[in-house]
Amino acid sequence: MFRTQIFTAIPLALALLIWSGASAASPADNLAKSLTFRTVSQQDRDEIDYGEFDKLHGFLRATYPRVFSELDVEVINNYSLLIQWKGSDAEVKPILFTAHMDVVPIEPGTEADWEHPPFDGVVADGKVYGRGSLDDKVGVIGLLEAVEQLLGIGFQPRRGIVLAFGHDEEISGYFGAVALASRMQELGLHFSWMVDEGGAVLDGLSALPGRPIAMISIAEKRAFTVTLRARGHGGHSSNPPAVSTIGRLSTALAKIEQNPFPTRLVGPVESMLETLAPYNTWPNRFILGNLWLTGSLVASQMGDDPMFASSVRTTTALTMFNGGVKENVVPQLAEAKVNFRLLPGDSPEMVISRIEKLVDDPEVDIIPGRPMVSVPVAEFPGGGFAVIAEAANSVYPNAVVAPALVSGATDARHYASLADSHYRFHGVKLSSHQLKSFHGTNEYVGIESFENSIEIAVQMMRLGSQ
Repeated sequence: MFRTQIFTAIPLALALLIWSGASAASPADNLAKSLTFRTVSQQDRDEIDYGEFDKLHGFLRATYPRVFSELDVEVINNYSLLIQWKGSDAEVKPILFTAHMDVVPIEPGTEADWEHPPFDGVVADGKVYGRGSLDDKVGVIGLLEAVEQLLGIGFQPRRGIVLAFGHDEEISGYFGAVALASRMQELGLHFSWMVDEGGAVLDGLSALPGRPIAMISIAEKRAFTVTLRARGHGGHSSNPPAVSTIGRLSTALAKIEQNPFPTRLVGPVESMLETLAPYNTWPNRFILGNLWLTGSLVASQMGDDPMFASSVRTTTALTMFNGGVKENVVPQLAEAKVNFRLLPGDSPEMVISRIEKLVDDPEVDIIPGRPMVSVPVAEFPGGGFAVIAEAANSVYPNAVVAPALVSGATDARHYASLADSHYRFHGVKLSSHQLKSFHGTNEYVGIESFENSIEIAVQMMRLGSQ
């Protein structure tokens, strides 16, 4: 059980300032240290070094002693963490904050492209460098910093606060978030709203030059992977067939890639544009404020902008290709995977139908994977959205808060039945350039941005739990 005291005589901001001065290591140092644990989710689970998760757990327990001694902490399915901070009023629904401890691998051959080694946890030039600094140890450490601070000043939530940290989000979360959700169902937990990764304060966007936008995602695209398999005659490369399996499959993939889905505006994106309209100048103010008239034109223009293209179409990504075992052997089998991210309203069945028409080759099998769960659009503009918006503006008063659609799938889908509304927002401030480092090279977060995200988390918990 947890133990707290309430200090009403000291203003929250002053209390946090006094408490932070006693911390042995800075939040940036703590984030940097967490990056040194190679909690990499390999596609083949047998290749995952789970000992690194144990080391990370040990570091978290030592770094956040109040969290792990005063709150109810459970290790779920060996490596995920469930942390409950019970509220003073058991009659009101709690709120849920989630993040994940695992990271994606470094693509072989790109290690030398990093300015600093990806698992060294380097703090330099006002930044924290390393894999996970944005996705998503920044969320794990930021939330723990926030709770540790609130515990340190004796804050008592009226509404319970729960933290859930999965260990395999990058490979679909079936052993982490799914197990966490199952445990929370066993405990009878149901949340008023929840917050996961997938939103941020973005700066330098063409949609609103000169002003940051706090993008709070109220919906996410579903991921759906399709396998294409070509079979044919193999044999010695000195006597190749007229059409090889690799050639046949390559043709099919080229047809798919060269024929992207059409653009269109969906509800969350329309809401985002309408929110931004009053802050734009003429003629953009008129264009964005009259989407009933200009919507198709806006969608088309957004489709040509790499920053927004994924918000207006179901995207197509060729992600894996396998064929052949030896340089002088023509393979009998070639296989590829295509990952689609579906706009709300698009279905896996529609995707398969489109692929079949494009490929139009009976020698290429089209095998659908398991589509991800669809999560309903969250309440907007009220509910948890209003709380997150107030928290974001308390730190970034100049930011325009807007709803958004997150292109990547998150663990939030595994909690679909546990919360009334699902939001995605961690509160770090990012440049458009930084967005390219997600799952890429030279991932980093600014120290000031990270510290501000902690303050936003503190405010979300303080405001949302009352």
